[in-house]
Amino acid sequence: MNPRSGGGKVTRFGLKDKAQALGAQVALLQGPGTVDVAALARKAVADGADLLGVAGGDGTQALVAGIAAEHGLPFLVISAGTRNHFALDLGLDRDDPSTCLAALTDGEELRVDLGVIADRTFVNNASFGAYAEVVRSPAYRDDKRGTTLQMLPDLLHGHQGARLTARAGATTIQALQALLVSNGPYEMTDVAGLGRRARLDAGTLGVVAVRVDSARQAAGLVRRGHGQGLTTLTAEEVSVDADAAQIPVGIDGETVMLPTPVRCAIRPRALRVVVPRQRPGVPAPKAALEWPRLRQLASFRTRPDGESLPARPGREPSPQAR
Repeated sequence: MNPRSGGGKVTRFGLKDKAQALGAQVALLQGPGTVDVAALARKAVADGADLLGVAGGDGTQALVAGIAAEHGLPFLVISAGTRNHFALDLGLDRDDPSTCLAALTDGEELRVDLGVIADRTFVNNASFGAYAEVVRSPAYRDDKRGTTLQMLPDLLHGHQGARLTARAGATTIQALQALLVSNGPYEMTDVAGLGRRARLDAGTLGVVAVRVDSARQAAGLVRRGHGQGLTTLTAEEVSVDADAAQIPVGIDGETVMLPTPVRCAIRPRALRVVVPRQRPGVPAPKAALEWPRLRQLASFRTRPDGESLPARPGREPSPQAR
């Protein structure tokens, strides 16, 4: 658990005590120096942990999720970060992270995909070009949405970084100002990677590539989510090259420098995520259709006086009835 994440949600919601009361062993990432989260997770596995969980932001979630997947262990997401995009798409409560602990006593397991870039995993996305420049901004950590929407149009038009080329399946896109590769595609109208993903087990990467010629075109793309200069597609693998030996890449909100070319891939259903059965972001199940009864009703038609008569022989139910 990261006590600093999300403005101190671990302390504010009493996550340490609540988790320990449920039988969990908790380690706080509070120093005094920098804590090696990966080493901590691997030691827990070596000591016989039967589940790994993280209360923190998406970057830490992704790091430990990769270790959990490597060892076939279930993974618990506790939404104690600032935005917690991964938790959002899992349907978890981001306002009260303590509700995520219900997965330990009344949970269900989901199999979801993991993105892989270089030797790291990502649960949300990897960003290149202007997208990566947004992630590097000091303001991004506290206000991802506001910072992205404010900075992206100008960065797209005035991008002075390396010239990017992306290859996704049979498609090659050159001279890109920005590229977003996500663990599953985002909503089609979302060019900033701020929307939701309909599912996390589709087995494909989402790709959003931007190449614009003017500030007006850039602003229109961000505002409307479509238009000239935007390419969206899906692929199982994406290779990103550039006219530079290394480029900045934002991986789940954390910037790293990676040598080119950079390869992104998908690991379908690689992660076992344990979530509470009751989650606010999951729609209530619709009543099951009683197909035999529906067909029976469809076989009758109504006379003007209101009395039902059998349908004419050979008459098919309407498409709406089916």
